[in-house]
Amino acid sequence: MKIRQFQVDAFACRRFEGNPAAVCPLDSWLDDSLMQAIAAENNLSETAFFVPTGDRFALRWFTPLAEVDLCGHATLAAAHVLFEHLGYDKPAITFETRSGRLGVERKNNQLQMNFPAIKALPCTVPALLQQAIGLPIETLLVADDYLVVLDSEADLRRLQPDQNLLGQLDKRGIIVTARSEEHDFVSRFFAPKLGIPEDPVTGSAHCTLAPYWAEKLNKTRLRARQLSQRGGDIDCEIVVDRVILAGSAVTFMTGEISLDI
Repeated sequence: MKIRQFQVDAFACRRFEGNPAAVCPLDSWLDDSLMQAIAAENNLSETAFFVPTGDRFALRWFTPLAEVDLCGHATLAAAHVLFEHLGYDKPAITFETRSGRLGVERKNNQLQMNFPAIKALPCTVPALLQQAIGLPIETLLVADDYLVVLDSEADLRRLQPDQNLLGQLDKRGIIVTARSEEHDFVSRFFAPKLGIPEDPVTGSAHCTLAPYWAEKLNKTRLRARQLSQRGGDIDCEIVVDRVILAGSAVTFMTGEISLDI
């Protein structure tokens, strides 16, 4: 059995930046254990699998260690593959996922994703988190992830968290963010318990970041950058209870997986 696979740099205008994701188009679902094994073999932060369902596509995402409920950059990568490689000629794609229906539209040389806004609520700082961060935490909120607000972009850039301690926390991951002079806000994302010490660019984190900064800055359109080693830009817009996340993608590699099943 052979499966086509694409590796796409998402939230990137050129190769070797943004967040690489693997994308596997399927005619029908493989066993969950096999999809997880493929994701572990790829050893990227996410591998996306999709199956056509009428005029839509069912989409799932796997880290090297686990399936996740929501992933932005691999959704962007899957849409890029459909538009650029598989001849999808409609202006928008609808994905059915564990986080509901997600839309992706081609517009102004970008792909615009329609995702749920995830509001984070204030909480007390766990001692383990404070120890792991090692810098003063200005504000802490929590939703699917912890949202740590630091005093400055300089603090965010020099942050070197204790990955072992982060992996012991009770949430999927840890978003760390700060105001920025060049952008509206900047961030980093850590999810060691999912096999992702630091994610290059995290679309799903911006479902929480965008509502937080929209309220703080009193604006609905925001320019964001994730400050990983690769880095990537995300344009965000709040529309009622949804977040529009826009970015570009570039194909790095196409290939074929051979399976003895």
